[in-house]
Amino acid sequence: MTHLLDAPEAFAEQALQGFCAIHPRLVRAVPGGVLRATATPAGKVAVVIGGGSGHYPAFAGYVGPGFADAAVAGDVFASPSTRLVHDVAARAHRGGGILLGFGNYAGDVLNFGAAAERLRSEGIDVRVLPVTDDIASAATHEIARRRGVAGDVAVFKIAGAAAEAGLSLDAVELVARAANDRTRSFGVAFGGCTLPGAAGPLFAVPGGQMGIGLGIHGEPGIGESPIVPASELAALLVRRLLEEAPEGAGSRVAVILNGLGSTKQEELFVLWGSVAAELREAGLTAVAPLVGEYVTSLDMEGCSLTFTWLDDALEAFWLAPCDTAALRIGAVGEVAPAEETEAERGLAGPSSLPLWPAASPQSQASGRIIAGGFARLAAALKEAEADLGRIDAQAGDGDHGQGMARGSAAAAAAAQAASKAGAGAASVLAAGANAWADRAGGTSGAIWGLGLLAAARALSDTASVTADRVRLAAEQALESVMTIGGAKPGDKTLVDALAPFVASLSAETSAGCGAALAWRRSAEVAANAAEATAQLRPRLGRARPLG
Repeated sequence: MTHLLDAPEAFAEQALQGFCAIHPRLVRAVPGGVLRATATPAGKVAVVIGGGSGHYPAFAGYVGPGFADAAVAGDVFASPSTRLVHDVAARAHRGGGILLGFGNYAGDVLNFGAAAERLRSEGIDVRVLPVTDDIASAATHEIARRRGVAGDVAVFKIAGAAAEAGLSLDAVELVARAANDRTRSFGVAFGGCTLPGAAGPLFAVPGGQMGIGLGIHGEPGIGESPIVPASELAALLVRRLLEEAPEGAGSRVAVILNGLGSTKQEELFVLWGSVAAELREAGLTAVAPLVGEYVTSLDMEGCSLTFTWLDDALEAFWLAPCDTAALRIGAVGEVAPAEETEAERGLAGPSSLPLWPAASPQSQASGRIIAGGFARLAAALKEAEADLGRIDAQAGDGDHGQGMARGSAAAAAAAQAASKAGAGAASVLAAGANAWADRAGGTSGAIWGLGLLAAARALSDTASVTADRVRLAAEQALESVMTIGGAKPGDKTLVDALAPFVASLSAETSAGCGAALAWRRSAEVAANAAEATAQLRPRLGRARPLG
């Protein structure tokens, strides 16, 4: 249970503020994350890592000399938005290009990937590296679908050392991909984790049992078995990792025995004694092993074991000095404080309110209706927040209610502000869309934000909103959602409601029905279609790529 908080929706932001206040020598706060507080040379590759909050010391705890240049932080268990990833990475850029590193989760892939495209459009060379170390999350022939867990630490540490050594972006990417290809993790859980403000855990493990194959977002394991003595657990963890050894694996491995939040150091030390014995029996040498909390899941009880099979180059980078809040190796020497760059000053932006395009009275009236719609939607989603989280926790990470409530509330506030400033229909809808994506984060934040933004492009700030415009907006939203998320009808996603809604809306408006009545009828069609689809087939996975 998370006891120390003020408001659940402010937990991640307040935790990051406190972290920065404790470690001013190492990090400085920027909107959406942290940067190194120490100077980096011009032309250095910037290693920017990140993901959802709730995993400390990942990710902000690994920012500092010899490791990452910046970390982007989303809300608890939610990917940071595209805008935040872009802005933090742009601030960290020193002219040598950027490597974006993150765990292989749908929201992170979507938002970091979109940010990379935006940075490339601005002339910055960016490479994207999703970490795929969790052997429990996909089969051997589907390694690219595996999620990233504590292997993040090994991969990012090696990549950060390569960048610190002055390697080019091409070379840093090559080293980072080699580390990822040679990294495997496997873990167990003895108890679930609880989101800040939630009344109970996302999942529970029956007494005397352990969940096998956990995720770091509270996802349940892939099976359960009785809790075994430490020596037997060590044998299980080591055996499963050895079965997944990469081709050409040597005998030297970087090892991380990771606690997930509530498993005590002494327990990990007991387990390590048996793990070390298993390694010796297998003929493996543990190189600078780490035992402690390195990637957590709030207050989850459990642990994971990570191996990175090393060659000479990877071992040198694994052992290279670093100085971060969570990991210090060797001595990095004196480093001067960082100074704000011209790029950072440009990102600060003007303090004035946004200037909206001139709008006609008719479009302004439509904008007020759209703002009112956002307000009603936000109220409905706030009321449904707990139910949405409970449903999501059955097979996902349980954050959907919080994300939808946060995103819709931000959208309602932004739309209302734009409407009061005299913005037209297109601008009001776009303001709400952008605010939703920025505040919600995660997969749903990106999909809802970009879908609504596509709808806004069908409207105008000077013309009235007609039934044909409403139909076109819905069609463009559907196309955007399917393109961005990759879902199709039958995958049990938003598309299963939105596609029949759009088809019905198009038919109704083409038959001469007014927009309001066509909308109500189409909503009923969508609800019925989605309910029928729920009986058909497994959904398209989000955070947890398990059926």
